Amino acid sequence: MKPIDLPQAAPLFSRAALSSWLLALVVLCVLAPMLNLWVAPESTLHLSDFAVALIGKIMCYAICALAIDLIWGYSGILSLGHGLFFALGAYVMGMYLMRQIGLDGNYKSALPDFMVFLDWKTLPWQWTFSDNLGATLFLVVAVPGLVAFVFGFFAFRSRIKGVYFSIITQALTFAAMLLFFRNETGFGGNNGFTDFKRFAGMPVATPQMRMAWFVVTALILLLFYVLARWLVASKFGRVLQAIRDAESRVMFSGYSPLGYKLTIWTVSAMMCGVAGALYVPQVGIINPSEMSPANSIEMAVWAAVGGRATLIGPIAGAFLVNGAKSWLTVAYPEFWLYFLGALFIGVTLYLPQGVIGLLRNVKVGSSGVTK
Repeated sequence: MKPIDLPQAAPLFSRAALSSWLLALVVLCVLAPMLNLWVAPESTLHLSDFAVALIGKIMCYAICALAIDLIWGYSGILSLGHGLFFALGAYVMGMYLMRQIGLDGNYKSALPDFMVFLDWKTLPWQWTFSDNLGATLFLVVAVPGLVAFVFGFFAFRSRIKGVYFSIITQALTFAAMLLFFRNETGFGGNNGFTDFKRFAGMPVATPQMRMAWFVVTALILLLFYVLARWLVASKFGRVLQAIRDAESRVMFSGYSPLGYKLTIWTVSAMMCGVAGALYVPQVGIINPSEMSPANSIEMAVWAAVGGRATLIGPIAGAFLVNGAKSWLTVAYPEFWLYFLGALFIGVTLYLPQGVIGLLRNVKVGSSGVTK
């Protein structure tokens, strides 16, 4: 049988457009904090603490949307359980922050406050390295990656795909949510972790620290974007796209889809774990509700709205959807879920290429060029 030619990775944007995006992100990372420190608080250019926290939170969501795009847009793997990996990274960081409370806590104990309240005498085994920053940063990536690797190995080896794979991922995150709700697991039960005081000995809630997290999140988002572009433009990325379009033909051509799918699946989970770790100190709380199936579905909505297989599209989708959510949940809270459902259905039916695809079509139409 004649081997198939792997699809060549088309340029996602022109070089000028990519440079503009990178420049915009650099300006956001460098100039925004400086401007916020120089301008007066009453100035319209000054970002309030609420705005800094909101944009920082949405950038964490944008990392998740980018991770979803790598597996859904470029690999054809729709996950409805990535909220689990986001929450695992968040819990690892939350455990470190709870240990940092130390003697600043209400109960003057090295144990987290909720354990003292429940009359626990010692830390559970899963808290062993929670007081070490280096171990925490490693586990933020390793724990979601290990869970994803084990799950993905058995799922992909069994050739589970399509809607069946999506349902299994959602069942996995729902089971984990129920587990974390139980007090005896040692993760704070229904309340989770909150009331954080310090990170690496520095106060968490100061404006300077919030801006520092803002900058770090923006830089990591930029780093993951560049990494994702490199992956999809490489031979590895071309094989992934071939698997997405014709997995059987890829197998007959001598490639094993298992290794490729498992690798991108694990990388995607690690990205979500990092996003969760950045999310916790900026929002100030983590509880099992972050593992709810609805949160994982929202991640898929961000990618669909922005445009799959574009990388920049899911990032834009995360900002658009969460910006609308921030406004609607205040102005019309009873209509938010209806809006989200209608948005997903409308995008699926009328905008299969998302907002980025719509903009491209408008640009092509205005230039008088037909596809």
